[in-house]
Amino acid sequence: MEHVGKFLILSGFILILIGLFFLFFEKLPQGSIGRLPGDILIKKDNLVIYIPIVTSILLSIILTLIINLLFRR
Repeated sequence: MEHVGKFLILSGFILILIGLFFLFFEKLPQGSIGRLPGDILIKKDNLVIYIPIVTSILLSIILTLIINLLFRR
C-alpha cells in the first residue's frame, strides 16, 4: 500500500510540472508539440481526423524512461 501512495504523489507532481510548463510556455508555436512527422492528419470537407502515432510513441518512451529512473533503486 505504501507504493500506491508514492505513485500517487509522484503522478500529482508530474501533472503539476506539466501544467506549469504549459502555463509559462504558452507562447510556443501552436501545434509544435503534437505535429510530428509520421502523425496522420486527414482533412476532407467538414471532417478532420488526427491520429498522433509518432507523438504517442515518443511520449510513451519518455514517460517509460522517467518512471524507470525514478523507481529504480
